[in-house]
Amino acid sequence: MNECAKQRKLLAAEFKTYRKVFVSLGDESRQQIFITLLENDSIGMRVPEITKRTHLSRPAVSHHLQILKDAGLINMHRIGTMNYYYVDADKGCWHGLKEMINHADEIVRSANQNGYPYFEEE
Repeated sequence: MNECAKQRKLLAAEFKTYRKVFVSLGDESRQQIFITLLENDSIGMRVPEITKRTHLSRPAVSHHLQILKDAGLINMHRIGTMNYYYVDADKGCWHGLKEMINHADEIVRSANQNGYPYFEEE
């Protein structure tokens, strides 16, 4: 297997690792919730606050928050009986996504420099 094919397979594996992130941010409602959490002045928001700002129902907000949480994009901390959701800047997924994008960029640059070898037959 040539180097081009190896790099494409590696990039495909990286993409599979972060598939949940792409799927979770592919939904407009989840994007709206994510942006709302980013724009919030305090660290953490409760479901009722998110509901007011996004005009989504409480069950919908809770559902979307769980998907974002499962993807590693947000986290939650509890104070008493109250749950506060926030964008988790320390999550490894941000670093991993950055590395995957850098890897994709390297593949594209290499293809451009070498006359698009990624379209060669293997």
